[in-house]
Amino acid sequence: MPKDLILSDGGLGTTLEDHFHLPISHTPLWSARIILDASDILQRAHLAFLEAGSRVLLTATYQAAFESFERAGYSREIATEAMRNAVHIADRARHQFCKEHLDISPKDIRIALSLGPYGAVLAPMQDFGGIYPPAYGPRAYSDSRDNTTSFGDDVEGRNNSIKALTRFHEDRLRVLTSDKETWDKVDFIAFETVPLVREVEAIRQAMDNMKEIIGSKPWWITATFPDGEFPETRQHRGDHYTAGDVAIAMIRNDDNRPIPNGIGINCTALKYVPELLQDFERVMDGNKKLFLVLQPNGGGGFDLSTQAFREPQESDRWAEDLASLVKEAKGRGWNEIVFGGCCKTGPGDIKTLGEAFNEE
Repeated sequence: MPKDLILSDGGLGTTLEDHFHLPISHTPLWSARIILDASDILQRAHLAFLEAGSRVLLTATYQAAFESFERAGYSREIATEAMRNAVHIADRARHQFCKEHLDISPKDIRIALSLGPYGAVLAPMQDFGGIYPPAYGPRAYSDSRDNTTSFGDDVEGRNNSIKALTRFHEDRLRVLTSDKETWDKVDFIAFETVPLVREVEAIRQAMDNMKEIIGSKPWWITATFPDGEFPETRQHRGDHYTAGDVAIAMIRNDDNRPIPNGIGINCTALKYVPELLQDFERVMDGNKKLFLVLQPNGGGGFDLSTQAFREPQESDRWAEDLASLVKEAKGRGWNEIVFGGCCKTGPGDIKTLGEAFNEE
């Protein structure tokens, strides 16, 4: 595979459930729980993706934050140790794989620090919904009343939300950056499944606040589009932000915030990705020096009403269709593409994806 195309892993949490039979869904820590309870199995899961051809490993830190560990009954000290250990577990898998495959160097395998949105630490999770409690959002999710992602005309509330979300992302980053041994093992920073434009702005502000510490380490932001639509609306019950709006929030340079090295789409059914990617490209203004990240869901997609994944259809061609999409995108001038899977994609899917790409 060309060096400017990098195969990443798949959905770590659903792989731990589906292939290693660990009951982690609907728990405060989800895949991060395994850092504490079964680190040996977590390392085996990383190794399975490497054996399948992955050359980017995402750490088991998607839901890891002080807030989620506290809700699960753990102290800040244990939370700190666990978040750092997730990086070391991925690194151990990297080195074990290279010992068994002498033609592969540890430098050929990159570790991406997986950082989910604030919604990933809430109960119920709101990484797909973006419905956040004050001060992070207008009001918390409710089963009994209308929910909203929008502050409407409340500019002060929106600005305070960005400040709160900035603190959340900055606090979590500092857990990792404050330990040199851990931080040196991180190759990418991956802000994933972002459901709000204002959270994109907050992430960029957090990276600006920490630019002296972060240095030149590459980072990306990927957004989620459940059912092909971005969760946030401009007004309550109003129009949703478009994929182009989201891309603009990621790359605009009129606010003096740093621009990520990569942008893209994750945790979204593959059938929606081609059109969403076209919306991204329409606002790029020729700026494809950024790398593109595509990590769609597998299976039959996520059903927001049941909060569960649909069964894949018999005619599912996830690997073949994603391989074709990546080749087409590369032909349109993207500098580099990181591609793999998200929820419901396991090592077998990643292996088939690599084979499908090489066969085309």
